[in-house]
Amino acid sequence: MTITSRTSDQRISPVFLGIAAVTAVTGWAVWTGFASAPGLAVFLFVTSAWVVSLCLHEYAHARTALHGGDITVGSKGYLSLNPLAYTHALLSIVLPVVFVIMGGIGLPGGAVFIERGRIQGRWKHSLISAAGPLTNVLFAAVCTAPFWLGVTDGVPATFLFALAFLAMLQVTAALLNFLPVPGLDGYGVIEPWLSYKIRRQVEPLAPFGLLLVFAVLWIPDVNAVFFDAIDALMRGLGVRDPLSDCGYWLYRFWREDSDVCLTAMGLSG
Repeated sequence: MTITSRTSDQRISPVFLGIAAVTAVTGWAVWTGFASAPGLAVFLFVTSAWVVSLCLHEYAHARTALHGGDITVGSKGYLSLNPLAYTHALLSIVLPVVFVIMGGIGLPGGAVFIERGRIQGRWKHSLISAAGPLTNVLFAAVCTAPFWLGVTDGVPATFLFALAFLAMLQVTAALLNFLPVPGLDGYGVIEPWLSYKIRRQVEPLAPFGLLLVFAVLWIPDVNAVFFDAIDALMRGLGVRDPLSDCGYWLYRFWREDSDVCLTAMGLSG
């Protein structure tokens, strides 16, 4: 049977196009220095780009599910990239944005409802779960391309800071989402391969999986190990530690020390 979805179900949402346009315009403002307040431009650029990545994350789940056999994802609006169509807009969009603003960490969102009973084959179920965080990995690779390709000469420092911070958000989201914890995509990857008994035992934990992860990350030693891993991955992508830190400081433009990197480099006005 051929898996199809109506063309109207796959038409890109004007909401997503609007967010993408904001990303493009604010990215241009960061690059050119057009904005009188570079921190505000970085904030708008990174936030809108982060929302774009969240939409692509959920779209990847839905598109993979469509090809896996769930033809209902189109009628639910999941293929339109509309963030308002998600089952839990609060979890998928609002909370991840709030966490970025508050702590500079890429919170894995999530919530496209996949009718798993329509999908046959454990590999298909695993791939559907992996598709979302793999999108974050790809997004991080794109953001860090100037660094690992060695073509940063001539790129404005403020834009590099913003890219580095945006890439760090993608890396944290991918790493967190790949954890094999109930409720996260990492568990969804391995769940089809577990026994029915184990799945039934851990199922009640799914709604609290993300809270459990953040409770564990609150432990100083665990937190240090986690961010050491993030720093190592970022260095592997060619991004030195201070760059993403500077992006984070600029992003929080309302703080008095937000332009500390620009001041140190003699770039502030």
